[in-house]
Amino acid sequence: MKLSAVIEELEKEKGLDKATLKSIICEGMLAAYAKKYPELVHNVVHDPKTDEIVVSVEKTVVASVADEDTEISTRKAKFLNKNLKEGDKVWVPFEGKIGRIEVLRARQVIASKIREIESQAVYDEFKDKVGTIVYGVVHKCERRGVLVKMQDVYAFLPKAFMSPNDKCIVGYPIRALLKEVLLQPRNESQLVLDRASSDFLLRLFELEVPEVFERLVDIKGVARIPGYKSKILVHSNDRNIDPVGACVGVSGARIKPILKELGGERIDVISWGDSREDVIKDALKPAVAKRVEIVDDENANVWLDEDQRSVAIGKKGQNISLASELSGFKINLLAAEKTGTSKENDLEDISGLETEKD
Repeated sequence: MKLSAVIEELEKEKGLDKATLKSIICEGMLAAYAKKYPELVHNVVHDPKTDEIVVSVEKTVVASVADEDTEISTRKAKFLNKNLKEGDKVWVPFEGKIGRIEVLRARQVIASKIREIESQAVYDEFKDKVGTIVYGVVHKCERRGVLVKMQDVYAFLPKAFMSPNDKCIVGYPIRALLKEVLLQPRNESQLVLDRASSDFLLRLFELEVPEVFERLVDIKGVARIPGYKSKILVHSNDRNIDPVGACVGVSGARIKPILKELGGERIDVISWGDSREDVIKDALKPAVAKRVEIVDDENANVWLDEDQRSVAIGKKGQNISLASELSGFKINLLAAEKTGTSKENDLEDISGLETEKD
């Protein structure tokens, strides 16, 4: 088979240009000859006239040849180039053969070089898309995650970056955040996806809510426990726009696609209040807080009725954990005043409780 036929086949399969493929094939053949004849210096090129690989060996012009593999007599050298003189280096056609092992080496080098070029092409194509939502189809379900096909490229969604609500169904369309682009493939892919982060939720709101995309409504904070609940803090830059209403939509038209994407995960959309106290109070919803006091830059006390205590804490402490993350304060719950004075002894840090239920 002529080299052009091999190149055309690789060109169709790999999508690489002919000049690059010729260079790779010559490099692979050079590695093969270097393996068979490590003591010699070879050069490998493609001859467009014959469409074949031409192998040459470097020799030194000498008066008397002692080593025919590395030396050539002055008389013979003159036939190649009359200007050659003793001590010069000259490339001479090489007649030595290579065997099966060396051919295997050439194939390995060629395959490796093609993979390097393909990896670089994927990296260059996707490096600027990190942090954005990409689209694909579930290709394979594995114990460690999901392999997603994005046109001609494969991406991997690790189990650790999936929501408990996510299901793996081969052929099913999927959206995910492009979390990372690797320089070299790792387990079939160099694209790492994510569906469990707060950033994924933020990007979904940018896609579904025009006001968020256009920055008429800012998302000030996102707190998320994948599969359970998320809380987002929104603020309007236009007094005529209700930030919560813009994100939820009429009859929930805008938030419903996001809820469906997250498999029914609940989302609390909270308006950025006039004060930090208001933010904390709203972040604890659906619990109703009586009073909020900022203790310092890290702590806040919240007074509420006893029947609201378990609501504020949430299942396994998740609601108060989300409220703390969203507000930036460690929230301490206190029993509401019964006689007009607060009971400091009732102060209890319950941010880590795991036994209360909604």
